[in-house]
Order: sequence, then C-alpha cells, then structure tokens
Amino acid sequence: MGTVNRVILVGNLGRDAELRFTGTGTPVAKFSVATTETYKGRDGEKKEETEWHRINLWGKSAETLAQYLVKGKQVYVEGRLKTQKWKDKDGNDRTTVEVTADRVTLLGGGPRRDAAERDEAAGDDARTPMPADDEVPF
Repeated sequence: MGTVNRVILVGNLGRDAELRFTGTGTPVAKFSVATTETYKGRDGEKKEETEWHRINLWGKSAETLAQYLVKGKQVYVEGRLKTQKWKDKDGNDRTTVEVTADRVTLLGGGPRRDAAERDEAAGDDARTPMPADDEVPF
C-alpha cells in the first residue's frame, strides 16, 4: 500500500485571509485556523487546548474565497501537510508545518461584515459586497 498525507480541519479563522500573487501571477490565500479541544483534566476541571494551523490555498479558489475568509468565520479545510525549513537571520534552523489546502468550505458562524466595513478593510482593492449565504457560488 502507498502512503497518505491528508489532513481535515474544522475551525475558526484567526484573522482575515491575506491574498497575494507569486511572481508568475498565481494567487495564494494565506490564513490561520484555530481548532480547540475540550477535555476534563486529572483534577476534574474542564480544560481547553487550542492549536493554530497555517493554511495556504492556491489558484482560482484562493482568489474566489479570499474575500469571504474573515476572522472568526468557521471553515472546513482539507489538504496535505507540508514542512518548510529555512535559516533565520541569525543562522538558526527553523521549521514550520503548513497545510496546503485542496478544499476549503465556508461553514456557519463567525462575524458578518457589511460592505462598508469590508471595503475599508480591503483598502483600494475593495471587492463587491458579500452575498447572502444561499447566494455564494460554491
């Protein structure tokens, strides 16, 4: 049997997605998703642990979804893990694990922004107003 590199996350965005373009014009949306596990500790007290996941969404999906990926919004993310290694400015080895998303689905929850607030956050690159959930084309 072959190998599998697959991750599925359901969580909330920690900040608005950042849409960028590579030197060749390929769009990439970068955002972070928080997942929280709740459990009882040995002392019987309720405890929570939050993990933060860095997500990269590439191509047309990145361009289409970036404006809807706002802080607090709940999302379903499916993709694969990718490890990035580099040296920092002091020459120390650094490593981070990111999810390269194949699929991102908007779920319920999170704040809604009106068009004026979205346009202000977007600056000169303002997008069209967000349609109602039943009008979103995906």
